[in-house]
Amino acid sequence: MSDLLERLRGRGWRLTSQRRVVAEVLDGEHVHLTADEVHARAAERLPEISRATVYNTLGELVTLGEVIEVSTDGRAKRYDPNAHRPHQHLICTGCGAIRDVHPLGDPLAALPAEQRFGFAVSQAEVTYRGLCPDCAGCSG
Repeated sequence: MSDLLERLRGRGWRLTSQRRVVAEVLDGEHVHLTADEVHARAAERLPEISRATVYNTLGELVTLGEVIEVSTDGRAKRYDPNAHRPHQHLICTGCGAIRDVHPLGDPLAALPAEQRFGFAVSQAEVTYRGLCPDCAGCSG
């Protein structure tokens, strides 16, 4: 059983066939699919699944904190099931590919106290941008 499915079962989330196939599609490392990609892959396994069901299920998974919604510079939102392992993202500015990265150090510690303006900072999101090897090879 996938990590995401195990977490959902542990929470007592009702796993209908539609919800299960969405969770199965999202399972894996470096998964950052758009809702349309999730729907296309889910429909390969369960042809009757509707786009609305996929969107609703993704919304529920985000609300539950089991999936992270990743926005990238005006491109379609992507869904990351790696919600329980702290990480940052590396995004290709050419093709939009996304990889999970685990930089050393605490990003919260990188923000000096005088730059916090009295905020009680609890979370930091760092996004690294550049060209993936395929796109970098095209530019030269």
